[in-house]
Amino acid sequence: MSPLSTAILPSQCQVCRTASPRPFIEVQGRSYWRCDFCEATFLHPDQRLSHQEELAHYRLHENDPDDPRYRAFLSKLAGPLLEKLRPGMTGLDYGCGPGPALVAMLSEAGMHMCRYDPFFHPDRDALRYCYDVVTLSEVAEHLFEPANEFDRLGALLKPGGWLGVMTSFQTDDGRFRHWHYRRDPTHVVFYRVRTFEVLAEQRGWLLEIPSKDVALLRKA
Repeated sequence: MSPLSTAILPSQCQVCRTASPRPFIEVQGRSYWRCDFCEATFLHPDQRLSHQEELAHYRLHENDPDDPRYRAFLSKLAGPLLEKLRPGMTGLDYGCGPGPALVAMLSEAGMHMCRYDPFFHPDRDALRYCYDVVTLSEVAEHLFEPANEFDRLGALLKPGGWLGVMTSFQTDDGRFRHWHYRRDPTHVVFYRVRTFEVLAEQRGWLLEIPSKDVALLRKA
């Protein structure tokens, strides 16, 4: 299949569901598409890894919950969230991976945390409840159907609850081809600040961007 001449073209943006995204760039046989409304960029759905290929790649990750450098990295998300939360509140780390360091950090701050990951913690009972906070740390870029996933995440939040997202914002089209974040084969969608503005507007959420690569969205 020639990536940009495939017979089955994406009919809508994977993130905001706006019709007719356009071809953006082809890199090493992988075709990326751009939505001009929310400014998201996503890999053509036909070129995603299989479930087993994804799992094999994730098993290469070394995310030690006790690693101080990893904790410092996660504090970019945990810090701003904890300014808005109180001990005793409930939370879900969605896509926690095999080493749920963020669960440990928020639990140590007095939160009652649950975890869910389709590969490493697939207990769907955690998806039956509503929470004061749901976190996606380095998860949003892996989502095959972001629009549906953000709807699901909203349903997991209590009224006034917070959704905390950390992902590398895509800002420079000229560097996209060689961007380290794009080169990860499990990264299939890339967001800008505008993307989160649209996600919030579509759902009636409030949006804060406390720092680069972090979006906090509050359910009305």
